[in-house]
Amino acid sequence: MHPMHPIATTPSPPYYAVIFTSLKSPGDDGYSQMADRMVELVEHQEGFLGFESAREELGITVSYWKDEASIKRWKAHVEHREAQKTGKSKWYEAYTIRIAKVEREYSLAPRGS
Repeated sequence: MHPMHPIATTPSPPYYAVIFTSLKSPGDDGYSQMADRMVELVEHQEGFLGFESAREELGITVSYWKDEASIKRWKAHVEHREAQKTGKSKWYEAYTIRIAKVEREYSLAPRGS
């Protein structure tokens, strides 16, 4: 994936968060390449604000969006739909997607910033 600060920089609320929590199937079988491609694509989507991701046994990716219409456009993107289909059939044992409206945020800047 592209190098970036691990904590997304988001605008003042309100905005939306899509929380993708997953259990991956064993092996890679093209997963890494597709994940990299999805990062390339999503970064150019209208309304995309950033993302944060971590994977151990449980994977959690949170993407941030300007509005619900932007989320719907990303869900319907042709290449993203193909990744969704392959994810269901090959890459994930289980997953849950939650969509939330962010109304408040608080943060601590990294030391030395």
